[in-house]
Amino acid sequence: MSSLQPVRGTHDLLPEEMRRHRAVIERARELAERYGYLEMATPIFEFTEVFKRTLGDTSDVVTKEMYTFAMKEGEEITLRPENTAGVARAFISNGLQHSLPVKFFYAGPMFRHERPQKGRQRQFHQIGVELLGVPGPLGDIEIIALGQHILEALGLADLIRLELNTLGDPESRKAYRAALVSYFSGYRERLSADSRDRLERNPLRILDSKDEGDRELIAEAPLFEEYLNPTSRDFFARVREGLDALGISYHLNSRLVRGLDYYSHTAFEFTTDALGAQGTVMGGGRYDGLIETMGGPPTPGVGWAAGIERLALLLADPPPAPRPIAVVPVGEEAERQGLFLTQRLRREGFAVELGYSGSVKKRMRRANSLNARYALLLGEDELAQGVVSLRDLDSGEQETVSLDALSDRLRRES
Repeated sequence: MSSLQPVRGTHDLLPEEMRRHRAVIERARELAERYGYLEMATPIFEFTEVFKRTLGDTSDVVTKEMYTFAMKEGEEITLRPENTAGVARAFISNGLQHSLPVKFFYAGPMFRHERPQKGRQRQFHQIGVELLGVPGPLGDIEIIALGQHILEALGLADLIRLELNTLGDPESRKAYRAALVSYFSGYRERLSADSRDRLERNPLRILDSKDEGDRELIAEAPLFEEYLNPTSRDFFARVREGLDALGISYHLNSRLVRGLDYYSHTAFEFTTDALGAQGTVMGGGRYDGLIETMGGPPTPGVGWAAGIERLALLLADPPPAPRPIAVVPVGEEAERQGLFLTQRLRREGFAVELGYSGSVKKRMRRANSLNARYALLLGEDELAQGVVSLRDLDSGEQETVSLDALSDRLRRES
């Protein structure tokens, strides 16, 4: 092999891109904590049954996209394709039903075997929040408000719009499911093979189809809102009233669905036109049946997940790296003392780079390439006097500063 490359669908996060990722994660974590969502983490792999049971045997994720492996013990494990199922499993495993409501924030890698494209990789990264134990609309409103707050804080408010729909309660979903089966059965031969399979097993997922022929039929399909009972209509009205009261604008999208049976009531996506076909940057909804489906106690839940890669692509500029201070020793003794000085300043809170070797000219070139703010020149004369020569690399001015006063001098302009 003449050159080593990353596996298709993965990529290296070098410092500039990593700063973008960190900006997304750290801002989201900070704001999530304001809302009471504390960070947790699940393993990056789970027993395969965790995802099969929650995502459903008919979902594209389970049938086409999961990375599944057989262990020596004969058990199957899967790299997590999403994190809600893992959070739900953790809720059950740790007996958290006695601590409701539970509010979690998470960030980390997910894995799906799908066609790599801009903003979508086979190893990708998400932030997300989950709220367990709140059955009423206030939970939905808070979750959406937090998502909106994070997007605003990242400077993306003008690029994003919120799309909103209701999936109703189980009774409404049952009525709508029957209406879809009746409608699409009349066009069975025109449906794609995947949609014909979904017609028997999970007809709501037909509405997610990207097949052009399916899309033509979907355009004329019955609307969910026509089958909502009074309870479902009232729940959705209260969610909308709450968003209106908070000044959060939204667009109703009657075709926005979640195809799994445990989803109910609110479904939403934050979308953008700035990334081409990959328009959704954050999506979520209410999943009151999930915990029970996994064998836990009936527990309402609502949450969202957002793609870090997609959000990072939308940031105007990556946050700048901190400008370090360069220590430039001249001579053997100065190199020894420069090591001590470098470590002292780091412990005092400064970002410091030590010039490892080479002439003063070479070390100064490195300082400039690092975009250093100051260079601290340390030679025999400076050592004898207990000082350093501090050069301002922006203005070129140089002054002599005692080692005892150096930290205070650096802090004046830091």
